[in-house]
Amino acid sequence: MRTSIFSISAIILTFLFSVFYTPKVFSEEGRVNTEIVDEGNQDEHANEVENEEEGHHSAPAWTVIPFVLLLLMIATGPLFYEHFWHKNYPKIAVILAVLVVSYYLFVIHNVHSPVHAGFEYIQFISLLASLYIASGGIVIKVNKKSTPIVNIVMLLIGAAVSNLIGTTGASMLLIRPFIRLNKNRIKAYHIIFFIFMVSNIGGSLTPIGDPPLFLGFLKGVPFFWTLEHNWPAWIFALIILSVVFYFLDKRNKSGAEEDEKEVFDNKITINGKRNFLWLTVIIISVFIDPNVFSWVPGITYDGQEFSYIREVIMLSVTYLSYKFAKEKVHELNEFSFEPIREVAFIFIGIFGTMMPALDLVGDFAKSETGAALITHNTLYWGTGLLSGFLDNAPTYLNFLAAAMASQGGSISVLSEVTQFANGGVYYDSVADLTAISIAAVFFGAMTYIGNGPNFMVKSIAEQVGIKMPSFFGYIIRYSIPFLLPLLLLVWFLFIR
Repeated sequence: MRTSIFSISAIILTFLFSVFYTPKVFSEEGRVNTEIVDEGNQDEHANEVENEEEGHHSAPAWTVIPFVLLLLMIATGPLFYEHFWHKNYPKIAVILAVLVVSYYLFVIHNVHSPVHAGFEYIQFISLLASLYIASGGIVIKVNKKSTPIVNIVMLLIGAAVSNLIGTTGASMLLIRPFIRLNKNRIKAYHIIFFIFMVSNIGGSLTPIGDPPLFLGFLKGVPFFWTLEHNWPAWIFALIILSVVFYFLDKRNKSGAEEDEKEVFDNKITINGKRNFLWLTVIIISVFIDPNVFSWVPGITYDGQEFSYIREVIMLSVTYLSYKFAKEKVHELNEFSFEPIREVAFIFIGIFGTMMPALDLVGDFAKSETGAALITHNTLYWGTGLLSGFLDNAPTYLNFLAAAMASQGGSISVLSEVTQFANGGVYYDSVADLTAISIAAVFFGAMTYIGNGPNFMVKSIAEQVGIKMPSFFGYIIRYSIPFLLPLLLLVWFLFIR
């Protein structure tokens, strides 16, 4: 408890200091910029933007050390010093984040990046926590015999549902029923393929599906753009993974004796149906954003509107859904706050320490050398590989910004993002955005930290006693032999 109080206090104090420390000149510049644009003085506006960007100083390369150190500890902690890691990971994550944030604030005087990271983290954890806790009050029981075909059908249903309630919502709703279905023969590969198909690749068709696509929608990408351009790769990837899973699962003969003793009536029962209303409220609240509807109040900072009404709704739903859920339902679900607690602290560290890495990537991509290298092929592999080790949402935005900047466009101008998505104005822009979108979502499955639901699914599986591979074990045993060949095929058939 002391660790949690210490960590949460440090986060709140750092974030509040970042907000209140912000020089007033930023908000004043935002107002001046608007006036200049309204007067049509484009040259002065360009100079103003350039001066503003100069104030967003990037950190030197060595400042990525805390981020690398955190990744190494996430990878090695549960394997080599498990007791120390599980006891101290909140302190480690927060301390490393505070070190990097402090460097940005006090040494290079870059308030922009920490404040943006803080807002993005609050949006991120509000969505994950609300979906996790609301879905924790729903118990789905599938009283069928576990077979490869039944498992594949459930995985494909999860992949489709993830486009309606997000990969996080679908993962939290279905991972426990999936584990219960396979209780007599559960293996690590069941959980890994669930992460591949439901927690990541499944959510490729709508902005609701995965956070990077939602951020693209907020920036100006049309809502149905992802459905129109991503569906061929989505179908292909799910078919290939289903075939591979079928042969893996067919070889699994564990639990055959236990299954023979059970009676299956092939019924599906659902307890806690009222929580579907809470989930609906959460999904609707996703769109309550000042960047989507101008009448929604927001926090204006550095020319950008940040939502807070949406987060208040989500956190309120989080409390109410837990408060009014039946205790029996939580017991049946073996519900625990530990998975969301672990995700919350680990991603505090990730959001806080990854700023230098994102800055380095963004600065290089926007340089003459980097711009010359930008094609839909390099965007696919660049966005993808970094999405596996950085959070895929800011990685998506960085590469989209770089792709547009290389052709003179700006990700900050909604109409230009829409033009970039629709094509006809910027060269090969549809192929570029398709490469970025597919890579950000698909490659998020490469590691436990590539996408928020991955870590939560792993944590839930471990809570019920399933032995999961380590960070590197996941990559070596599953990502490289199964996922990487698929990603190569997707690139060859749909991107190249």
